[in-house]
Amino acid sequence: MRVLVLGSGVVGVTSAYYLARQGHEVTVVDRESASALETSFANAGQLSFGYSSPWAAPGIPTKAIKWMFAQNPPLTIRPDGSLFQLRWMLQMWRNCTAGRYATNKERMLRISSYSRDCLHELVQDTGIQYEGRRQGTLQLFRTERQMEGAHKDTQALAEAGIEFELLQASELASIEPALTHVRHKFVGGLRTPGDETGDCRMFTTNLTELARGLGVEFRYGEQIIALHTQGGKVSGVQCASGMMTADAYVMALGSYSPSLLHHIEPLPVYPLKGYSITVPIADPDRSPVSTLLDESYKVAVTRFDTRIRVGGMAEVLGYDTHLDPRRQRTLEMVLNDLFPGSYTPGDVSFWTGLRPKTPDSTPIIGACSLPNLFLNTGHGTLGWTMSCGSGRLIADIVSGKPTDIRSDDLTIKRYHH
Repeated sequence: MRVLVLGSGVVGVTSAYYLARQGHEVTVVDRESASALETSFANAGQLSFGYSSPWAAPGIPTKAIKWMFAQNPPLTIRPDGSLFQLRWMLQMWRNCTAGRYATNKERMLRISSYSRDCLHELVQDTGIQYEGRRQGTLQLFRTERQMEGAHKDTQALAEAGIEFELLQASELASIEPALTHVRHKFVGGLRTPGDETGDCRMFTTNLTELARGLGVEFRYGEQIIALHTQGGKVSGVQCASGMMTADAYVMALGSYSPSLLHHIEPLPVYPLKGYSITVPIADPDRSPVSTLLDESYKVAVTRFDTRIRVGGMAEVLGYDTHLDPRRQRTLEMVLNDLFPGSYTPGDVSFWTGLRPKTPDSTPIIGACSLPNLFLNTGHGTLGWTMSCGSGRLIADIVSGKPTDIRSDDLTIKRYHH
């Protein structure tokens, strides 16, 4: 079968790789000049298999109001003038109940756990390199209330079979020795030792070469203009250079997926703007050994081989990609607060990207109303984490094979009622 994959981010490339593994003739189309040049370029670097939680949670609406007046808010909302934004926010608000949170967290953990298994199998089969580390994630709590909230989350982790440890403040430095200097700032932490780290761009670039080895064609610099339909099916993709046709089509354009689908099927995927900084390590002894999440600022700090990546924050303000220097100051503030002396101020690469977010935080994976169009988008902040599992799932679905995990509740149909 000829399959056209739209998008060469980490989700598009993993989809193409697994489709090619199943014997399909695959072409990937993207407007950029290479793979992983947008949202997959400089994300936080976390493979958060255990720390996969919905943003839509009980108490978030109240917190969002408080964050409006905070100096370094993890979430910023600014009207973009669209009805789409208002509808998306209303749908997200409806998911902020305890029942929906539990349902959505189970779905996310299901995909993430499966993705971990797929990644490990991929590494074993190919030896792919991406500065990967398997030393867990440490979520840091500055207040007793945050610690109490972690106790509730551990139930979902236990039900999903995910290993975890609740740590007191005195135990944090045994996991991250550099925290010895700042341990008085925290009341405790939650560690998920099965979590990992890695450079998403490096992974996607190297997987692109492996996919090429399987016969996948990558068509870069192609502006995708529209999907054409005929007879209840997709008949082709109009690009600036001409029409491209295939037997099946996989939509993996992240935040830009809805604009191509608006006349076919409304897709509740909104761009959630995030930021990161990357710095060379100046003092290894004052640097993290793995990855941490500061729960107060919703900022992740991740160790690569010779670099530290700090990423986080979320801005709901449309397709805005300008770099806000205030966000760089916040990220540097968190890094200095946790790991003073770990880097040289001034030697900083600053980046922003749009993360494709659904109102319930669960990606949309599977078939849609047109029988030859398949969706693999809406992964939010967990595209890297969920990429291998999502790519394997969509390949099985396109091929008409039974999936290894339940996938019927991951499709666009869950938004039809």
